[in-house]
Amino acid sequence: MADGKEDPAVFTSTCLPSDPRFLATVTNAYLGTRVYRNILHVNGVYNGAVGDTHRADIPSPVNVKMTVPDGDVPVETFSLNTRTGTFSHKLQSPSYTATHRIYAHHSLVHLMAFSITIQRSADTSQPITVQLQTPFVPKSQDLDLQQGPDFQGAHYVYGQTLVPEVEGGPQPTVHMLWTPVPQAVTLHEEEQEQCWEFLTAVAESEEEAKRSYSEGLARMAAGSLHSSHTRAWAALWRGCCMDLEGPLPLRQAIYGCLYYLLSAIPPQDTPGFLFHGISPGGLSNGTRGEDYWGHIFWDQDTWIFPNILLFYPRAARAILEYRIRTLEGALLNAQEQGYEGAKFPWESAATGREVCPEDIYGAQEIHITGDVLMAFEQYYYTTQDQKLFRTDGGWELVNAVAQYWCSRMVWSEEEQCYHIRGVMPPDEYHHQVDNSAYTNAVAQRSLNFAASIARDFLIPVPEEWVECAKKVKVPFDAVRKYHPEYDGYSPGEPVKQADVILLGFPLMHPMHPEVRRNDLVMYEPVTELSGPAMTWSMFAVGWLELKETQRAQGQLNKCFSNITEPFKIWVENSDGSGAVNFLTGMGGFLQVVLFGYTGFRITKTNLRFDPAFPSDVNKLEVTGVSYLGSKLKFTITKEEIRIGATKCPLHPPLEAVLEESGQRFPLHEGQSISFPTAAGCIQRAPSKGL
Repeated sequence: MADGKEDPAVFTSTCLPSDPRFLATVTNAYLGTRVYRNILHVNGVYNGAVGDTHRADIPSPVNVKMTVPDGDVPVETFSLNTRTGTFSHKLQSPSYTATHRIYAHHSLVHLMAFSITIQRSADTSQPITVQLQTPFVPKSQDLDLQQGPDFQGAHYVYGQTLVPEVEGGPQPTVHMLWTPVPQAVTLHEEEQEQCWEFLTAVAESEEEAKRSYSEGLARMAAGSLHSSHTRAWAALWRGCCMDLEGPLPLRQAIYGCLYYLLSAIPPQDTPGFLFHGISPGGLSNGTRGEDYWGHIFWDQDTWIFPNILLFYPRAARAILEYRIRTLEGALLNAQEQGYEGAKFPWESAATGREVCPEDIYGAQEIHITGDVLMAFEQYYYTTQDQKLFRTDGGWELVNAVAQYWCSRMVWSEEEQCYHIRGVMPPDEYHHQVDNSAYTNAVAQRSLNFAASIARDFLIPVPEEWVECAKKVKVPFDAVRKYHPEYDGYSPGEPVKQADVILLGFPLMHPMHPEVRRNDLVMYEPVTELSGPAMTWSMFAVGWLELKETQRAQGQLNKCFSNITEPFKIWVENSDGSGAVNFLTGMGGFLQVVLFGYTGFRITKTNLRFDPAFPSDVNKLEVTGVSYLGSKLKFTITKEEIRIGATKCPLHPPLEAVLEESGQRFPLHEGQSISFPTAAGCIQRAPSKGL
């Protein structure tokens, strides 16, 4: 959308940030690094026991910096192009242009690559030399690296991680091939332009590393290595985009968040790819002592997952498959704490066992188990993918979570309801509390979903599930008409982050709009201003739900203090502390647009919409919304909603139904419908004759 001349998807600067943590990242679903960093990481490859387990550091051959001889002072620019998934460094002088491009190949996920291109200006004929600074040393503190024989001109090392996460746990072997990097490259006097390309292939088998390297060489020979990467990104953006007519910083933030999240998901054409989840700082971070060691939290399931689900349900399925593969560890976690069923770890790595370095979180922050199941619920209602549940392990997980919640509840004779005692809510300023409103509400939602899907599959529903869901206590103050955070919470007590307000969204816990508003008013002033970045996004969604759009914008604006320049890297806390490349904050921010501005809500029977956006946003386009196998494009202004179906395989097709008038608009592939902006839903049209 036009908004001046600056492209909101390209971030350019004449200098790099002084703090290297804020450098751009280049990752795909398998490999990741920060530019100019001496290590890279592989998804799912950890080293260290239990609380010490962290992403294994692998030496990075793509850590190369381009310089020119002393005396030459070219104009220097650094650029991250989110449309092509490419970081560039350009040196420009009157006699030449030198360009260094770095990327993690999106479709060939075992490859990272960089290139150096020198282009001569018309009026020069002297040789042009560019120096390449590379501190690369093939050693690692986490791998027992051995040197193997060269392969097709590439050097080769391989090695196993040193310490398993748990006794007898996996110790993967990493194989890496890379093109040797010279100290300099020269464009000779007779040449106008030359490009040098350098490959790095990483895999957990020698065969896959060599196959990937050979494929990279073949594409280099065909001149299609980088173009095949940019085509993969173009296809990704065609199937998934949000843009709006509004302030440039807002548009840049949306593109930046989408880039960093899309960088982390499995490509669409890799069936059987084993995905190992998304950590708060992504694959570029997670070395020992950094960004929570690369562990997987509720950040993935609650904050990141919904954005991916509504665009790329197959990638969302891969996230759920990670949780299914780690179910055995979750069963053991519950057993060790004396409960039945499955308790997902507060921090997860390769096995599903608890790897949080501090016991209190693993023991008490149990809402994670409900957060995991809520992602399964959202997926089921969005896709109706029964195979995941019937044959691919989903039902076993649902059943185990329901068992856990029932075993975790105790009956209170005094209050005649079920309690969940001794927990830490999302607000980590408090611990060992009873009846956290969020924890109990998410447990209730888990049990209701478990019973619902059991009925769908004609499986008998245990009476205990129904009884516990019906009678679990969710604290409510009938006088002040708000939800206390837990039993004994006093209004005004400081809160670390979004907690009770999550009852409204994403939990959609039933409540009157007055109560929803009271919760927002009660907790907004006492929530830590410099707390985790996703907090204010959820306040914004709440105010948008109540149509108080300018108040929502005030909350969203707080997020911008967590975005660093020039590459839009997020920090967890606005003072710069905590995780960097904080995908959790980005996920929350995108939910403001995807679920707040549109009013999207995933329910059992439909996808609701009820748009609301602030005065400085005139138009919103959301491309590639996936619902029940269809692909939809929403164009929303304050006056009109237009919905186009780019793919609609259902028979009967989907339809849009307006809430107030009951008007129905069938959605046919290749066609679009429009109507005055109002609340409504997308649902499967009833079969003829019903």
